[in-house]
Amino acid sequence: MSSIRGVISLLFLIINTLFWAIPLYLLALLKLITPSRRLQLHLLEGLNYLAMGWIGTNNVWIHAWIRPRWHISVPAALKDGSAHRRWWLVIANHRSWTDIFVLQYALHRRTPMPKFFLKQELIWVPVIGLAWWALEFPFMRRYSREQLADNPRLAARDREATRRICERARQAPMAIFNFVEGTRFTPTKHDEQQSPFTQLLRPRAGGSAQVINILGDRLSGILDATLDYRHASASFWGFLCGHGGDISVDIVQRPLEPWMLSGNYHADAAYRERFQQWLNQVWKDKDARLSRAGNDIDEY
Repeated sequence: MSSIRGVISLLFLIINTLFWAIPLYLLALLKLITPSRRLQLHLLEGLNYLAMGWIGTNNVWIHAWIRPRWHISVPAALKDGSAHRRWWLVIANHRSWTDIFVLQYALHRRTPMPKFFLKQELIWVPVIGLAWWALEFPFMRRYSREQLADNPRLAARDREATRRICERARQAPMAIFNFVEGTRFTPTKHDEQQSPFTQLLRPRAGGSAQVINILGDRLSGILDATLDYRHASASFWGFLCGHGGDISVDIVQRPLEPWMLSGNYHADAAYRERFQQWLNQVWKDKDARLSRAGNDIDEY
């Protein structure tokens, strides 16, 4: 029965995606041939509206059909009516594709249109790859240490992509989502990294630091989301099959400290070390929240 539920869930997701993709592609084509950035921004508003409609419809399906038991805690700043008109940086741990749907469920209409850092290869995902491109999601390339050692200029490409998306983000409110571990958690990856954390991989600071460097004067704060699947299936197929169980999302707001706005992560070694220490402490706190036995957050 769970496999049948999963197939039905997948069919609904495909149908819902195709339904919203048709008008989205039409607007995307207009945006592509529009020379004026001002007009492009108006079309981008329409694209964001369609994408939020896709998310909202998914949330109805998740609530009515998959029916996980949610435990969601959000900071007070997200409970007023203006939070969706501000800029936010959202950082989170990463377990699977399920994370995207969980975060979208928890933050829908609380923050503006979410934009995720995506691997460059995902642009070739049928239908939604081009949608992500039209919505101006930041696509990042992943390079091995050997590749970067052979050609250090490769790292500059990702930094330039981040800079472009952040400069454009200044033109309209946006929530930039960053899974700062850079990849999904697995026990094998945890062991290979010799991670000092019990349930997390090592965080990567560069992307978040660059977002803060460029958007710092616009950001209202950093939203630190801890996703806990201890009593649920973290796999996306398990989620589609209704094995959601108890999913906990604990979101805290972390302030933008003055020192974060006065440095350059890639050019200032002292700033880079301080930012890495700050993020490691955030991950240490997150690991402690994941490791504690009880759940003391509000049910949503």
